[in-house]
Amino acid sequence: MAQQSFSADHYQTLGLTSSASPNDIKQAYRQLAKQYHPDTRGKTAGGETEGGLGHDAIAQINAAYEVLSDPKLKQAYDRQRQAASATTTQARHQRTADVQNFYRRQRQREETTENQLKTWLKQVYNPVDRLLSKSINGLKGEVRMLSADPFDDELMENFQTYLEDCRSALEKSKQKFKSMPNPSKVAGIAANLYYCMNQFEDGIEEIERFTTTYDDSYLHTGQELFRIASQLRKEAKSDLKAVV
Repeated sequence: MAQQSFSADHYQTLGLTSSASPNDIKQAYRQLAKQYHPDTRGKTAGGETEGGLGHDAIAQINAAYEVLSDPKLKQAYDRQRQAASATTTQARHQRTADVQNFYRRQRQREETTENQLKTWLKQVYNPVDRLLSKSINGLKGEVRMLSADPFDDELMENFQTYLEDCRSALEKSKQKFKSMPNPSKVAGIAANLYYCMNQFEDGIEEIERFTTTYDDSYLHTGQELFRIASQLRKEAKSDLKAVV
């Protein structure tokens, strides 16, 4: 016969279900008591019955039978068992609900973050990128046209108009950039945009000095600052591809 599994549950100890009849309980007890009684089993050198169960097995079998064979004790035990089962079921349901709520909040946070990112891209990044790109990339052509004759009033006036447009684009970019906080997911991209605007602004100032002094060193410095600004803008765009 297979070795019986003993536990704190009296029905399991006797190998029964809660629907067992009084006769089932009596028969199960007699069979197990006979099976595990020390006088009917061989003993090990340490004095325990085979299987290492010893007197603990008999004690559990007797305790189970004492409760289940007495109608009043059995009734009280069944109520206690049902209450414990209900509590366990309730706890299991609560754990399930807690897990479901956790994942629901997680999804909501992800959806909120995704919506914030889309809004930031639409209201901040895209317009700022367009403004900076148009202004920064326009410098090369403007310098080429001015180089025909830097002392020509009309050419210089056109060049200064371009710089004024750059100033306007820069201010609009700053306003857009400050209009809402960037999501943490694009912190590096926002930082590159910020540094890009700083380099762009410094470049405008250097080139404006050239228009009043005709000192080429200011123009060359301004061109280098525009180049750095352009590189920062490209890095932001490249990093963005890994995020969206």
